[in-house]
Amino acid sequence: MVYRTKTYIAADWSDDNDAVNMLYKWKNNKYWSLDFVNAHDLTTARDNSLNCSIKASLKSRLDASKTFVLIVGKQTKNLRSGSCQYCDDNNSYQRSCNRGKSPDYRSYIQYECDIAYRDIFNNIVVLYNTIKVNKSLCPEVLKSIGTHVAMVYYDDGNYYWDYHAVKNTLSQ
Repeated sequence: MVYRTKTYIAADWSDDNDAVNMLYKWKNNKYWSLDFVNAHDLTTARDNSLNCSIKASLKSRLDASKTFVLIVGKQTKNLRSGSCQYCDDNNSYQRSCNRGKSPDYRSYIQYECDIAYRDIFNNIVVLYNTIKVNKSLCPEVLKSIGTHVAMVYYDDGNYYWDYHAVKNTLSQ
């Protein structure tokens, strides 16, 4: 049995990589006190793995997580990567998998959010890679649950990462 002690971070790793990197920078810097055990250190999946294999790896990480963090950017809700419809082994005419797996047409983000909603319901954090919380960018399943916080603030004509808002949210 795996104990739920980890923090799982879900994000659009291409468009919101700056926000993900900032979380890791705060975690790994001796002057900041943002502390969490990264669920992604448990297992890895190769980029050329089948979507279903990657989802199985994501599921094992989610199963060990007590906190689910979703970083929401401009494209998060519209991501389609991970859907079986884009897999070469998908038989779209029969809606089946040529490898005998059950097709899952959800994106990686939707898959992660659905599992978090079902299994980690009480400890969900949604961080927005913007200066304000805009729930229209958030996947439907998480819009009305969890704690929603902006990761960025604007002051004197400049944008800054809001370490204190993120730390206070993750520390609850």
